[in-house]
Amino acid sequence: MMYKFAVFGNPIKHSLSPNIHTQFAQQTGFEVSYDKILAPIDDFSSSAQEFINQGANGFNITVPFKLDAFKFANEFTLNAKTAGAVNTIKIEQDKIIGENTDGIGLVNDLTHNLGIELKDKVILILGAGGTTQGILLSLLKQQPNRVMIANRTTAKAIKLAKDFAELGKTCGFGLDKVKHNSVDIIINATSASLDGKMPDIAYGVANDAICYDLMYGKQTPFMDWATTNHSSMISDGLGMLVEQAATSFEFWTGVKPNAKQVLSNLRR
Repeated sequence: MMYKFAVFGNPIKHSLSPNIHTQFAQQTGFEVSYDKILAPIDDFSSSAQEFINQGANGFNITVPFKLDAFKFANEFTLNAKTAGAVNTIKIEQDKIIGENTDGIGLVNDLTHNLGIELKDKVILILGAGGTTQGILLSLLKQQPNRVMIANRTTAKAIKLAKDFAELGKTCGFGLDKVKHNSVDIIINATSASLDGKMPDIAYGVANDAICYDLMYGKQTPFMDWATTNHSSMISDGLGMLVEQAATSFEFWTGVKPNAKQVLSNLRR
């Protein structure tokens, strides 16, 4: 059986997902085709439906379509339902099943690959979009001291924090309110790095914190800022990309590939 997969995004040229899933297929013995699809900003659903009509078994979704994908799906896993955002879809006859593997991928990279303990840590997330929605459940399951969400639109950060307050200690505020205090981990989940920009936060807040940019494949302004401001550890999001892809592959095929092996190959 040939599995037909793809990743939807805009932009999408930079995506390493076809490379990663090709390696997973080689590991596991599955026959897989995996494409990159540039969907129109205002019409994700038509592109997704066209791919399904072509015989798709599933697909990944990246910026900026994770909320559109949630609206497009007709069934949801607990991760997707809690997040209100979808980054993976599986097709089973007339079922369009939405999953969100972002949070699992991030936690697996932080804990397994980077050796970071999340329990009792103070975590600051920059951005309150679909990606942040996708990682909050998994982060809160690790029982951090608290998770703070900072966003350019303050009301969006406050609402997101309230939506997840039952799962752990959360708070939300504007990017301009980020202050230098005891922050253990800073996660850049904004789209600023895609545009080569730095989120508008205070100088010096990174002191001794672990700084993690969800962007991968290049040195970002956030990573430069973290270096200048004496971060204790700096990482891009390549490990998260590979780990969430491994969870997606398992969701589609029932077989979990070796993410560490692929990550090691990509880091060479």
